[in-house]
Amino acid sequence: MTQSAVRATVRDDRREPDPEEDPAEGPADGGDAPASGTDGGHRPRRGRRLLKWFAAVLALLIAGSATAGYLYYRHLNDKIEKDPLHLGDNKAAEPTPNAAGQTPLNILLIGSDARDTEENQQLGGARETFGSTPLADVQMLVHLSADRTNMSVISMPRDTLVHIPKCTDPDDGTVYPASNGRVMTNQSLGHGGPGCTVATWENLTGIHIDHFVMVDFAGVVSMADAVGGVPVCVDANIHSRDSQGHGSGLKLPEGTHPVKGEQALQWLRTRYGFEDGSDLARAKAQHMYMNSLVRQLRENATLSSPNKLRRLAEKATEALTVDPGLDTVKKLYDLSTELRKVEPERITMTTMPNRYVGARVEPTEDAEKLFRLVREDIALDGRDKKPEKERETAPADPAAEDAEIAVQVRNGTRTDTLAAASGRTSTIAGVLRDKGFTGATADTTGASSEKRTVVRYPSADLEGDARRVAEALGIPASAVKRSTDVSGVTLVVGADWREGTAYEAPEEDDETPESAHALNGADDKACMHVNPAFTW
Repeated sequence: MTQSAVRATVRDDRREPDPEEDPAEGPADGGDAPASGTDGGHRPRRGRRLLKWFAAVLALLIAGSATAGYLYYRHLNDKIEKDPLHLGDNKAAEPTPNAAGQTPLNILLIGSDARDTEENQQLGGARETFGSTPLADVQMLVHLSADRTNMSVISMPRDTLVHIPKCTDPDDGTVYPASNGRVMTNQSLGHGGPGCTVATWENLTGIHIDHFVMVDFAGVVSMADAVGGVPVCVDANIHSRDSQGHGSGLKLPEGTHPVKGEQALQWLRTRYGFEDGSDLARAKAQHMYMNSLVRQLRENATLSSPNKLRRLAEKATEALTVDPGLDTVKKLYDLSTELRKVEPERITMTTMPNRYVGARVEPTEDAEKLFRLVREDIALDGRDKKPEKERETAPADPAAEDAEIAVQVRNGTRTDTLAAASGRTSTIAGVLRDKGFTGATADTTGASSEKRTVVRYPSADLEGDARRVAEALGIPASAVKRSTDVSGVTLVVGADWREGTAYEAPEEDDETPESAHALNGADDKACMHVNPAFTW
């Protein structure tokens, strides 16, 4: 995919419908849709094509450690497209290192629906959108834990309603204003490139993103061929095609069969024929495919063939667009080494919990819980060792007297659905002054979005001061974070403290919500249920 295609004006919706999209569902446009209490005679969407390109990307990354000799060819580097990582004005704070000095790694995987080649056009099912601005129809966050023992994956439906922040195209300086209200998240790619999709994710989740990898339609087909196929299972014969022509065209007999090339793409796109025909069922099939691919790459001896590995490397580098931190084969190889440290049984794949807003979806409270678990580097499989009761260690530099501590108070109470609560900075700054922190001041330059109230400090000599501020307000020690984004002790009043003067820390548990539909990477017994209307 060319960078110029990504940076074109946001394209209109005059494209032929996705063969897997029910025409009654309406065009994939943006904006808040009115809530609806009925289904209109058809099933509403549940996420779109959530995982199909991730298969191709992971194939490259994991296989890289076995193919270093071939991956270092200079011409492979030249095939990799590069784009800036973040195009927004505000970045999420970097995570605090653990006791061993390790930090997590977060990678945003983006599947573009680009029709910039005839091959992509044919595979995508559209014939009137050649060269139009692509949409980010697949968005998945891969979180590699700080200690490299586990991996969590969150897929976001393409029709999730979000606020896209202001993004600036670094090539020509075009400024794309922040969205007026909420629009579909897949439109973010047209606001200057994948760096705006990264900015949108950080704005929504508060999760710092280290890298992105973007792949198009043709990439998943060519790389699926290169790895020799991925075993998938159906509990009955399936043909994904109805009398109106809806369906991916997938045709498989009952049982477990390897799929590759275009048939692999059909599996990943199939909605008509799996279970209830919803996108939730499609996401389930995609999760199964991904887990099977990981096991295949680890166990399949045919990947030792130099020709197969070289072909995989060639196809993969042709299909990728990455940020500058991954713009060489060596950097991709180093990333693959990190990913290979995680065993399949410690990989957990999830879909962002959501609810319908008309024909679109929005994140739920469970989604915020899922985001928090990732922000705090808590394994979604529940197998983290329970930490021993931490003994409070004295900061390197003890706290100054309360009256000598300078504290800036910021308003972070804005959410995706609510405007910032007015007057919060002056109110809480007043509370601090009443408690003796006479150096507390209100920052009235504007409101931001912070899910939870947090106290940030820039350097070790201010840690004691930050802890003292948190203690005085009843804010837990876990919410005191070191950050280079602030110049002094900074209290950000979050969306969990929109009113009142006494902070009440929310009760939390670290269980992955059931609505995330978690699937473990080692589950090799999973089999898709076939709708009887689509059997043969």
